Amino acid sequence: MTPVIKTQVYLGDEELEALHRVAERSNRSVADLIREAIRRVWIRPSQEGPVGIWDGEPRRTSIDHDSIYDEP
Repeated sequence: MTPVIKTQVYLGDEELEALHRVAERSNRSVADLIREAIRRVWIRPSQEGPVGIWDGEPRRTSIDHDSIYDEP
């Protein structure tokens, strides 16, 4: 397990109640939900890796991607 450091966060009633509801429904801790939110919003995955699954020049733009269904 990765070591963690305890910290305090001040939340309003509405925010805390929402976190507790989600934690109960998902069987997770409030702290785990907060850590996940931080990872998703501020610690983004690296932009490395493939960006497409084709080889060569694209034949259509994303605007007309449904045009493949127009041809019989």
